[in-house]
Amino acid sequence: MTNHKYLSIDIGGTNIKYGLINQAGQISFKAKLATPSEKEPFLAAIDQLIADYAPKVSGIAFCAPGKIEKSTIRFGGALPFLDGIDFAQRYRHLALPLTVINDGKAAALAESWLGNLKDIKNGAAIILGTGVGGGIIINGQLLAGSHFQAGELSYMIMDPTQTKSTEDSPMGTGFTGGTLSAVGLIKKINELTKHDDLLDGLVAFKELEAGANQQVTALFEEYCHHVACLIMNIQSVVDLEKFVIGGGISAQPLVINGINQAYDDLYHTNEAVALTLCRPQITVAKFNNDANLYGALYQLLLTTAPEKFN
Repeated sequence: MTNHKYLSIDIGGTNIKYGLINQAGQISFKAKLATPSEKEPFLAAIDQLIADYAPKVSGIAFCAPGKIEKSTIRFGGALPFLDGIDFAQRYRHLALPLTVINDGKAAALAESWLGNLKDIKNGAAIILGTGVGGGIIINGQLLAGSHFQAGELSYMIMDPTQTKSTEDSPMGTGFTGGTLSAVGLIKKINELTKHDDLLDGLVAFKELEAGANQQVTALFEEYCHHVACLIMNIQSVVDLEKFVIGGGISAQPLVINGINQAYDDLYHTNEAVALTLCRPQITVAKFNNDANLYGALYQLLLTTAPEKFN
């Protein structure tokens, strides 16, 4: 069965990534194209991908931002024109199995299938990017929730005094999505160090590694503290074995070390917490750029062959 190939498509705010993957998780081909900024050119690009690859595959797996209701995208996150698009309906004439999954949940499924949550019954993936994505695995299965929105970690409240929507921050700055934005952290570090390119993550982490700027160090420690708070909040509700941290900044060892140190500080400075909550393992996610391709396919395999993959 591993000779069966599937088309996996990851719709991102900057690029549409796609690849051919078999049931063993082996990628034989992958590529990307720039994500069009309007609905009609976007659909035309997807239609062309489907036309090119549908005759060669046994199924199609989509991953997209936003809340996904079965195969319909709601809201669309960074791509609001995705709202209401139903890929299964659009490509029903192909008579191929087709699924759609949220990007954070796809990352969690990738880790559960072939990554650092493999064989973990209760775990979670936290993806630190422009906002905070994620997915929660309970009893070996992805938690969807009553309204398909479990794991929308960007909407957890960090500061209840700053939840009002503003012109500069439609979501409000008190939510996790703003407080724990990895892009926001890098911008703040580069502003403090007066670096021209505010989005240059490598320069920002060189400053952190040097440790010479106390303001930069304090900013990073505060960020790690907030991530640790997020993990503890989740842990107090669902009691997980392991959290994996993904997103571009997770490749920096400083990040995982900093989050673990911050969690230990929380854990050991409050006796009631230490006595009540078991400490979960916190480590880096295995997959980065290809996580959503794997996770989208795994969702398709779980849907079409649950007896084999569950």
